[in-house]
Amino acid sequence: MLDVCLLGTAGMMPLPYRWLTSLMTRYNGSSLLIDCGEGTQIAMKEKGWSAKPIDTICFTHYHADHISGLPGLLLTMGNAERTEPVTMIGPKGLERVVNALRTIAPELPFEIRYIELTQPVEYLTEQGYHITAFRVNHNITCYGYTIEIPRAGEFQVKQAETLGIPKNCWGRLQKGEILELEGRTYTPDMVLGAPRKGIKLTYCTDTRPVPAITEHAKEADLLIIEGMYAEKEKETKAKQYKHMTFYEAAEIARDAEVSDMWLTHFSPSLVRAEDYMEEVRRIYPGARLGKDGKTIELDFK
Repeated sequence: MLDVCLLGTAGMMPLPYRWLTSLMTRYNGSSLLIDCGEGTQIAMKEKGWSAKPIDTICFTHYHADHISGLPGLLLTMGNAERTEPVTMIGPKGLERVVNALRTIAPELPFEIRYIELTQPVEYLTEQGYHITAFRVNHNITCYGYTIEIPRAGEFQVKQAETLGIPKNCWGRLQKGEILELEGRTYTPDMVLGAPRKGIKLTYCTDTRPVPAITEHAKEADLLIIEGMYAEKEKETKAKQYKHMTFYEAAEIARDAEVSDMWLTHFSPSLVRAEDYMEEVRRIYPGARLGKDGKTIELDFK
């Protein structure tokens, strides 16, 4: 099961009822954060979630509304006596940007590991998360992220019995271990069926529509995607500043055949977003507005 919480949904500047961009997930005792805008810690506290288990922090890009909350978050994690390393993932220049921000958070009791993205698509594995980072089209280098939790095939009891595999080995094989016993080697593929559908979450903000989003969000359980503008007269502005409209985001959700879609990263000038949703749902019926603290539990089918 993957817990997902949209901590902040505002774009450009925080509002009294909306913090800046951030998403947090929890899986198997480890937490992952995508972006860390101003107010992320407060949103986390309001949700009742803790910063201490955050092992991985991904950044889409380095505009202030996506990273300005990082120094305070690191200090909080340090004050919580965290000593385990934290992995940070982001576009090229990550270490330089973070070290500049750490001028006001210089001493931490844990190591920071940096993974800088340079290719159009990169694949990583962290704490059980299978992460795909894919480049999108903003006015600086920016990436979207797909987070997947894979699921092994079903255990084939009859096959295990036919092969004479001792029952005390079954559980370990099911967990993916390779075993040597009495001169024989037992591998998981001997007793597991074809891999089953896992859990898939795609998160993407600050971009024009590009094929990479549809490709990497294909059949996701949840797509969280930018809808900076809803007003039709702001379509030109969206193209100028390389953002998306509600309607463009809905078209991506429809074409990617996702199970669910939340809009996020709204313009601060957008005050009645729900007024535009009827037309958005004509494009993709499952479209929903994101809001700070919106949470879902994604489970295996």
